[in-house]
Amino acid sequence: VQLQAFGGGLVQAGGSLRLPCAGSGHSFRSYTLAWFRQAPGEERDFVAGISWGNGRTVYADSVKGRFTISRDNAKKMMYLQMNNLKPEDTADYYCAAQSSGVMTSPVYGYWGQGTLVTVSS
Repeated sequence: VQLQAFGGGLVQAGGSLRLPCAGSGHSFRSYTLAWFRQAPGEERDFVAGISWGNGRTVYADSVKGRFTISRDNAKKMMYLQMNNLKPEDTADYYCAAQSSGVMTSPVYGYWGQGTLVTVSS
């Protein structure tokens, strides 16, 4: 599967952004999907994930209640709706897909390129 993330940009603190991730491949619906982010000089951290079967969602504590992950298998799309953004959310955001493994671990088989989100204070 191939992934392409886009939709990043500059936003003021308290604002919102939605990041789409476009997928390709006939097995898209069979993959667990996730968003990770990486700030300069930092490790790549799990943000949110959504399973392939029942659509179970998991969020990092830092984004719970502010971010929402969703997927549209028919369109082969995944989204990350980010509300009430904070300066500490500034990072490159990556979408990822895997057929098996731990959802929160950054050991995914497929990655999109990063899209930069900058939150100004």
